Amino acid sequence: MDVTLKLSDEMVAALRATAARDDVTVGQLVRDALARELRRRNTPKRDVRTDEALLAPVRSLLAPDLARATGWLDLAQRLAQFGFALKPAGGGLIVVRLPEGRRVCKASELGHGHLDLARRFGGPFPGHSQSATILSRLGNRTAGPSNRPGQRQP
Repeated sequence: MDVTLKLSDEMVAALRATAARDDVTVGQLVRDALARELRRRNTPKRDVRTDEALLAPVRSLLAPDLARATGWLDLAQRLAQFGFALKPAGGGLIVVRLPEGRRVCKASELGHGHLDLARRFGGPFPGHSQSATILSRLGNRTAGPSNRPGQRQP
């Protein structure tokens, strides 16, 4: 398959110089670069741990409310008071900064993973793509009482 690319004169000159230095064709250089980029994009991300120096203040701030929350809605309200929220990520949950939604850390790094919270609250995080997996690990097929953020608690 033939593909045409529109490149600036500077980029073409840099490609030619690099290809000559590496003793390959410009086409091979571009194919190799594209293959590397596709591999990078399709390779699962490594486990990213939050720096403990950044994690400690967040843990101290949120620990009491994470421990006292009685359900998903209660937890959402408690976190929001400090400008944080939970969001699904993979099979777990991440803590994000409001309003921009910037990732802060994994909930499990604060000692409250998705499965632990689901056990406490009677069901998985509302709307989580891995709810069925969590439910099977909890040993039931239906969640406990509705406790979705934005809905009233019983």
